[in-house]
Amino acid sequence: MKKSLGNAVSGERRGEVSLQRMYDFSVLREIRKGRGLSLSDMSDCSGVSIAVISKLERNQTVADLDTIYRLGRVFGMNPSELLSLAESRSAQKHTARSHKSGDFIFQEVRYGNIRCLYGSGKSGSRVSDPRVHQDDYELCWVLEGRLLFHLPHERTELKSGEAIQFDALLEHSYEALEDSRFLIIHIRKSKRF
Repeated sequence: MKKSLGNAVSGERRGEVSLQRMYDFSVLREIRKGRGLSLSDMSDCSGVSIAVISKLERNQTVADLDTIYRLGRVFGMNPSELLSLAESRSAQKHTARSHKSGDFIFQEVRYGNIRCLYGSGKSGSRVSDPRVHQDDYELCWVLEGRLLFHLPHERTELKSGEAIQFDALLEHSYEALEDSRFLIIHIRKSKRF
């Protein structure tokens, strides 16, 4: 018996959201058109009927896992990537956690492919901890004060309102030239943003 995502929910109970409202497969139309594919092309490449693709694109049905797999393959995606793109944009609330790194105090929140840190430090504070980095891009935006940013062969002073972006795998450090507040954002290279 073929299980579909839609069969998991026969009706909405109080406080629950139906799977059909959790996923917005209109993204399929955007991707398909962006690749210059017609419904017929998509059907030929995936083996999924034009009628099913059309209903999915108009959010009139939800897909079973086999359909998600076959449609994803057309775009070079695995099922979880396609589901991630189709997931309805609903708010996700997290509470920041605090920690100290070097002489700086950080509050941090993480969401899938992004890590946001709000940092503060007194003049003379320093931090350099390459072990915490993955294959990320890092962006530092100074909100208040001045930071001295170090890479192996360069130093850059960042003042309030200035930002710098770089490959986080490079050895780097920050030094507060005066009391400072700043944001550091890590974005995974391997994920879609």
